[in-house]
Amino acid sequence: MSLIPSWFGGRRSNVFDPFSLDLWDPFKDFTLPSSSLVASNFPQTFRENTAFVNTRIDWKETPEAHVFKADLPGLKKEEVKVEIEDDRVIQISGERNVEKEDKNDTWHRVERSSGKFMRRFRLPENARLDQVKASMENGVLTVSVPKVEEKKPEVKAIEISG
Repeated sequence: MSLIPSWFGGRRSNVFDPFSLDLWDPFKDFTLPSSSLVASNFPQTFRENTAFVNTRIDWKETPEAHVFKADLPGLKKEEVKVEIEDDRVIQISGERNVEKEDKNDTWHRVERSSGKFMRRFRLPENARLDQVKASMENGVLTVSVPKVEEKKPEVKAIEISG
């Protein structure tokens, strides 16, 4: 059940979810001025500091692992970091550099984000932090965190005498 109504972006979030560190962003769909005005009217520092914050990451749990998928178009694996902190937090971060500007170029629109991004997720107790694997293919980062195998209770049949 969502605790945030659908007219606030339709996010499926729950304040009682102990694994979520995401916060609702009321400005998520707010259009930056650079998308409606000529980009060359904005200072270079504004364009360089446009945060790459809306990096969307999916987290699914399978019987074997927790799987994170992030769309990072145009980034190389060397530009992305995946780290696990001591308190069972996985951090995915990186940076997309702004395109070099030539003085002879006339920019009409700048909509692609640049700058740093960072997303953090608290992993549950069943995550095996020593076996995390990450791969990047066609601009999609996939991080797989295997789960600890659950011990099934051993059932021993007792013979009834008498």
